[in-house]
Amino acid sequence: MRADFVTSTPVLSGDPSEEGGSQAVKVQLRLREMILAGELQAGSRITELALVEKLGVSRTPIRAALIRLEQEGLLQQMASGGFAVRKFSEADVADAIELRGTVEGLAARVAAERGASSEEQARANECLDGIDLLLQEPVLNEEAFSRYVDLNAQFHSLLGALAASPVIQRELERVGSLPFASPSGFVGVQANSPKARDMLIVAQDQHRQVMQAIGQREGARAEAVMREHSRLAQRNLREAVRSPLHLPGAHLISTSS
Repeated sequence: MRADFVTSTPVLSGDPSEEGGSQAVKVQLRLREMILAGELQAGSRITELALVEKLGVSRTPIRAALIRLEQEGLLQQMASGGFAVRKFSEADVADAIELRGTVEGLAARVAAERGASSEEQARANECLDGIDLLLQEPVLNEEAFSRYVDLNAQFHSLLGALAASPVIQRELERVGSLPFASPSGFVGVQANSPKARDMLIVAQDQHRQVMQAIGQREGARAEAVMREHSRLAQRNLREAVRSPLHLPGAHLISTSS
């Protein structure tokens, strides 16, 4: 099952000519995958030298990748040197999701109050039309679910752009990059649930409601819908950390007592 936080495994060539950005990105993607798959356990210490041996690349791209993963929130720098895989409490992730809902709510309100262009609204609604087509099927297979994740991420990106505010857009990108806080961060836990389609229908209805509110210049309503929309992600979080399906990365999150 696809999760939007998981990437395909890159091929690491170790070519010195790639020790700039591209090689560092490949190492970053590989390390992220190893963390989410549990190859690097929560709390485990990571050193540059150990990764040089494991990945077969030099320290330069590894150092850059480790710094990026720290900024992304998956690693924390240790006082004694090196990095450790971060552990997250359920409350930490819930707060990140709540923050995303708050910023998305602000974006929706600003879009409604300032007036989004008809062209931009049309693009967002076309994306929702694609989701409607998927939800016409009584059961979603893995391919359809993967397509939903893509369209859902696309819609949330378009929604942020409707505010036409570089400041808000930048904050949305920042909060969306927090571990597990993206719009589809835990939607994968629904894939094998008998209620999966029902939950997605509720989410889609909220998508339509916020677009209607923006079109009718109802700022308070648009904001309230997106704040409520984040509650679905909160529910998915609770299910993910207790699910026997082991959604990638869920092992990094400790459940609430």
